[in-house]
Amino acid sequence: MTEPAYQTMTEEEYLRWDGPRDAKWEFVDGFIYAQAGASKPHGLIAGNILRVLLNAAEDGPCYVIPSDLKVRVYRDGRPRYYLPDIVVVCESNMVGNVETQPCLIVEILSASTRSVDETFKASDYQRLESLQGYLLVDSERQGVMFHRRTAQGWQLEAVDESVQLPCLDVSLSVDAIYRNVPL
Repeated sequence: MTEPAYQTMTEEEYLRWDGPRDAKWEFVDGFIYAQAGASKPHGLIAGNILRVLLNAAEDGPCYVIPSDLKVRVYRDGRPRYYLPDIVVVCESNMVGNVETQPCLIVEILSASTRSVDETFKASDYQRLESLQGYLLVDSERQGVMFHRRTAQGWQLEAVDESVQLPCLDVSLSVDAIYRNVPL
């Protein structure tokens, strides 16, 4: 997440706002944040993950959306709107162009997003009752972490070879994630 714009907005203003097209914009505590453009490794990783998820979703009730779907979460009663790299939805609750019930979220980490994705967003996403998993994939070196909802709460797993993803019930290998990605 980059530095915030200095002008604050209400939630309603943000949802109506059609900001500059050269960036994607997230809304946190009244501020809008431009999302940095994706690197080549980021794009290749996203494509590799999408390929596996789209194939798994082909004949089922779930669907997969890359990067442009706003996801609303609440912290301390205040809404936040994020734009995850990939979202899997099985029981949609779209409000306008905003999803409120994702089942699986994927964020691809870079130097500029790593700390926010691993801390604030992880905490915020885990507040979503519908969310069953949060996958974090490093775009600068091979590294995959998975937050899984269990009956005992959230469990963090380091992924060495593969991870069984909920919602689509598909196995995603580290080799598939990083296939043809120059790191």
